[in-house]
Amino acid sequence: MALGPVGFARADGSGEDRTGPNGAGDDGRGDGAGETVRHTVRGHLPTGAPDFVYLPVEVPEGIRELSVSYRYDKPDVPAGTPGNALDIGVFDERGTSLGGRGFRGWSGGFRDTFTISAEQATPGYLAGPVRAGTWQVVLGPYTVAPQGLDYEVTVTLRRGEPGRTPAPAYPPERAKGRGRAWYRGDCHLHTVHSDGARTPAEVAAAARAAGLDFLTTTEHNTTSAHAAWQGLWGEDLLVLCGEEITTRNGHYLALGTDPGTFLDWRYRARDDAYPRFARAIHRADGLVVPAHPNCPFVGCRWKFGYEHADAVEVWNGPWTADDELALAAWDDMLVSREEWLPAMGNSDAHKEGQDVGLPQTVVYADELARRPLLAAIRAGRSYVAESSKVSAELTARTSRGAHATLGGALRAAPDAEVTVSLTVRGAPEGGTLHLVTDEGTMRTGPGPTLTWRTTPSLATYVRAEVRHPAKAGSGLPGAMAALTNPVWLGG
Repeated sequence: MALGPVGFARADGSGEDRTGPNGAGDDGRGDGAGETVRHTVRGHLPTGAPDFVYLPVEVPEGIRELSVSYRYDKPDVPAGTPGNALDIGVFDERGTSLGGRGFRGWSGGFRDTFTISAEQATPGYLAGPVRAGTWQVVLGPYTVAPQGLDYEVTVTLRRGEPGRTPAPAYPPERAKGRGRAWYRGDCHLHTVHSDGARTPAEVAAAARAAGLDFLTTTEHNTTSAHAAWQGLWGEDLLVLCGEEITTRNGHYLALGTDPGTFLDWRYRARDDAYPRFARAIHRADGLVVPAHPNCPFVGCRWKFGYEHADAVEVWNGPWTADDELALAAWDDMLVSREEWLPAMGNSDAHKEGQDVGLPQTVVYADELARRPLLAAIRAGRSYVAESSKVSAELTARTSRGAHATLGGALRAAPDAEVTVSLTVRGAPEGGTLHLVTDEGTMRTGPGPTLTWRTTPSLATYVRAEVRHPAKAGSGLPGAMAALTNPVWLGG
């Protein structure tokens, strides 16, 4: 029995070239297992095209494997004008409704081809049966040149026995650890399952070399890496699951969610969908963490506000000017103990030359386990360091014996004398220690320790920074080596 044509409906109002089993482009006519049908569609997207364009694919019964390849033109554009960039993914016959019931994979602009079958799938995509019905190839015109964007998409279907989908092997929720202790983690990482160049094995090796105790897998808009770490976790390394939800109005991390939890990304701040997915993250026992909120690239700056967030990624990769802006914006939140968000730092590493663990969030947790770590991050019992060589301890004490540390509140009268102490190990040579309050920087010194006496009436909070020497003539402060969450004064 011959396969029927792979039907593409017109999704963008443009003209299409269609080929099928009886026309140009068909490389598999006839009966029997192994038969192949290929269909190509071409179209044009103008400037101002929708964020997502759907190309329906009619999949008949008896299909073993679906493959998609695509290409698009990249014309010259004037300086300062974005050129063409086109992302791609696919939804199966269960549909494209927001929430992702039919989601089967996304590779953004990182791959030009992908394949799905019951037994396996290209990284970024989910293995499973290729069931009959209307599938949808989804195109995401990230940027479109003034000339518009011409694309060509080819779908290949192969008939055969469907095979079996292997049960996913998800990471355990705890590792041996050291009991109640400080644990180092990098919670924003990419592999070949989205736009990274490293394999999960290479990331796990880099995490161990960086002295990390845990990491979170956060691929762009896909959960395919959740089951890709078998044999890579161990008593010395905990792997948490997550996703970097990459919208057109900023990115945010779903951190430590239940394995297999998919979060949709197909909305903007104007669509009022973000609260729904923030709630979904919380139902999956994860944290909502806006990522690199001041990133200057197209679609990266955070536009959704902080009402539903649990923490914020103040430091992303090597310290840059946009981290400095994020730090200032975060510090502005600290005027309210009720509304503040803990700071995090992560590497966002994609490839060699981008160091896993630069920076890393150092968390004081009851054990090396998913829920205790997330609880400690949410409470702000943490600081951020550029490497495992750097550690920081910040405490506030009264003469009557009351004390508090990161994320905590010191119970003291407004006029009580408070001693704030900062101790740093591994501070950079020539670097400086800073104690910062709601009034600004109140003490600076060379370290390794710094002490300041104050009262709760003078300082709402105190936090610490450890900085490298400033570059001569730059007019900018030195790059960060460590920063802490605040200690609140006055109970």
